[in-house]
Order: sequence, then C-alpha cells, then structure tokens
Amino acid sequence: MTTLPVNAALSSPPAPSPPLPRIIQGGMGVAISGWELAQAVSRQGQLGVVSGTGIDNLIVRRLQDGDPGGHVRRALGYFPDQDWAGQAVTDYYLEGGRAPGQPYKRVPLPTLTTHRVAWRLAILGSFVEVFLAREGHPNPVGLNLLTKLQLHTMPAMYGAMLAGVDTVIMGAGIPREVPGALDAFAQGQPYTFRVDVKGDGPATAPLTLDPADYGFGGVELPRPKFYPIISSHVLAGVLTRKATGSVQGFVIEGPTAGGHNAPPRGQTTYDESGQPIYGERDVADLSEMRKIGLPFWLAGGSGSPEALQRALDEGAAGIQVGTLFAYCAESGLRPETREHTLAAVRAGQASVYTDPLASPTGFPFKVVQLEGTLSEPEVYAARTRVCDIGYLREFYWQSEGKTGLRCAAEPVADYVRKGGKPEDTVGRKCLCNALMADAGQAQIQRGGEVEQPLVTSGDDLVKLAGWKSGYTAGDVISYLLGESTPQG
Repeated sequence: MTTLPVNAALSSPPAPSPPLPRIIQGGMGVAISGWELAQAVSRQGQLGVVSGTGIDNLIVRRLQDGDPGGHVRRALGYFPDQDWAGQAVTDYYLEGGRAPGQPYKRVPLPTLTTHRVAWRLAILGSFVEVFLAREGHPNPVGLNLLTKLQLHTMPAMYGAMLAGVDTVIMGAGIPREVPGALDAFAQGQPYTFRVDVKGDGPATAPLTLDPADYGFGGVELPRPKFYPIISSHVLAGVLTRKATGSVQGFVIEGPTAGGHNAPPRGQTTYDESGQPIYGERDVADLSEMRKIGLPFWLAGGSGSPEALQRALDEGAAGIQVGTLFAYCAESGLRPETREHTLAAVRAGQASVYTDPLASPTGFPFKVVQLEGTLSEPEVYAARTRVCDIGYLREFYWQSEGKTGLRCAAEPVADYVRKGGKPEDTVGRKCLCNALMADAGQAQIQRGGEVEQPLVTSGDDLVKLAGWKSGYTAGDVISYLLGESTPQG
C-alpha cells in the first residue's frame, strides 16, 4: 500500500479559530449541496456544507459520466492511499462518459456484515467532496449527514475527516452516538454504532468501523465540531447530557424547512389535505436553548435578512438556509429541473406539500408539487418499484439471529416477504433514485425506464419568484446580510 501523510492531502490548512458563521448553507442531498456550492459559500466567510448522503454512488456516477472537468480524479490524486484511489478510477471511470442508454454501474448494496466495497467508495467520495470544497481557500467546510442512514454514516464521516472537514451536521433522527465516533476516529481508533433492528430480537446490533481495516489505524486527525439538527430544546438537553461525546452547537430546524421534517410531538393530526399539523409543542423554547450555553442557528423559514436579525436578537449565532441556495447557479440541482421549478414558481404554479407518506423513514417529507415529477400520482404509479441503492433500508431480524434489510419503497411483495406490513408501502417513494435524478444522475432501469425526479424545498420556495435568473451563492449571502436585494 502506498500511503501519504494524511495531512498532505489537504489543499490548505484551516484558519485558526475562525469566528462562528452567521450563515450556514444547508446540507441538501443528494449532491445539491455539492462541493461547488460549499466552496462558493465558504469563500465568502460563511459555512459551506457538502452533503454526504449518497456519496458512494455519487463518486462512481461522476466517474462513469467521464468526470467532467477532471475534478474527481484530481482530488483522488491527493488521497493518502493512491493504490486504493487508482482502483476506483480503474473500476468506474469511462473516458468520454457512458454511451446513450447505458445504465450506471451500481455500488454493491452493503449489509451489516458485508460492506467493505461500499464503505471504501463512501470514504473516497466523502474525501473528494470535502477536498474540492476546501480547495484554494483557508475557510472551514462542513459535512451534512442523515442520522437515519445508520449503515452509511461512519464511512462518509471518516472520509470527510481525512480531508479536514471542520464541522459535521446531522438531522433526521437522534445522533447520540456520533460525538463518540468523531472522538474515536480523531485518534485513529475504531468505533461501534448500535444500529436499530426491527422484529423479534434485540433492539440494536453492533456495527464497527476500524480505521486500521482501511490502512489508517492510529492515524490522528482533527476532530470536527458537531452540530446536531434538532426541533426541540428538550432534545438539545438530552444530547448535551447523554451523547457519547461533546456537542459544540445546534441547528434548530422548524417544520417549514425542506427535506425531512421531525414528526409533530404527541398525537399527530392532519389538515384537510393530509399534511401533519404542527403546534406550539413543536417550536423550540429559545430561552431554554440560551441556558444550555452552546451556539445555535435557526433554520426553516430563515431565508431573509429580517429572519437573520430576529435570530441574532434571540441569542442565536445565525441562521441555516437551504432553499435559496438550492436554486442558485452553483447548486448541484440539475439545470433543467432548476429552471422548470423556478418557472413554475414565477407562474404561481408551484406549491410545497408536507407528505407524511413519501419517505420510507416515516418522517414527513417536503415535496414540491411539480409537473413531470414523482409528485404527480400518475408518474408515481407508472414507476416500477426497485430498491437498487438502498440508503433508507431498515434492519430487521431474520431467523437464526441474522439481520436483513428492507425498505417500504421496494417492491411490495419483497417487503411483505421480509415481514413488513403491506399498508406501510402505500405512497412510499424511492427517494434514493429520485434524489439522484434531481442531481442529473438518473439511473436507467431495465427496459430503458429512466428514474424521475422528486424535488424537495422548504415553504419559502414561493419567495423565489422575485429572484433574478442565474443568481449566485454570493447573491444569496449578500441579500441575507442586508447588502443587496434579490434583483441585485
């Protein structure tokens, strides 16, 4: 194995103790918060964030598309193990990109016991994304992950640490174990997650990542800050007291934010359109947050200079903003999908629906109602169910103490055969394939069926009607800081 000193892989050292950002750019997957967006934000002195969701498939699909600009291969040239990086290029790179109609070569689906190939690609992919976001400037870069993706969290986190990530941000669950993993990986030591397992048997099962298995045993790395995304001050207190390591701050996300939302607290009720109703119990008590003594940022409906000032007045360090950045020129959203969505917004024909069924996780998921996407019942019904990416699968106990994996969006017969309830499959959408399509990397399935997008945005989407065409991340930051208007 050819190994370089890990820190030699970093494009530039981070600035010493930078001030807290007023603006955190939301971590939107898959690849919407890509390295180009994160770099543009970080260069402005705010916290640019890359998404680690789907990072293994992202790197192999970029390579199969011919690695436009050569960015992936350039970053891989700095990975500490060049034999390993070179093998990924050999396995997946296609000069000039795929032939028309050629499907992407898939990443082998990982399991509790068989995950080495997928984890290697996740480590490489996360390294590449953070390296490119950090390239050419000294400012911090963050990584966003989903707690629900328990099988995929540790390798993405470790690859980002190899590239010098400054902050890890996680939502969609209670990431109690993550601080301990960051502590262990910073010392080059293994860490064991307890993953949730459904069915008759123990409620959890162990899953270990040991840096030594990948050639980095004992290698010390900077320990990133950790900001869990929460919706409740109660959860902030729990994580402060009971997490496996230290927490450095919080992102407090309200139910108007895009992507996954926390379920309403208590008994869920629905409005006439079927959306979950949120109440006062779902709003964090900021006076209690101030007592905790850690910095926090407000998210969800925070995309305006007035919202930033209100946050500062409440004692927050600033705001996290997603939707405004999702549609800027540097985002990873497929240009055709971006323009289609913005045209619908300007025509007053786009709305956001908080769908209680769309996500296989069971969490409410914000869906833009948009022609030609899976938000339309006929487009959803026409899709052939398939689970070939598998990020949102859940563990369940099989016979003889073995674990299996299932997803409520997979073929119904498969899900039921694995012990799932057929009613849990109703309305479930394959977010994995849909979000890949959002990023312009739609899989071509058997028979030539092309996966269709499903766009997610916060309720602030309608406010984009007043934004000029082709606006940039710099325009967003300038607007949020009160230095300009949406029209320049």
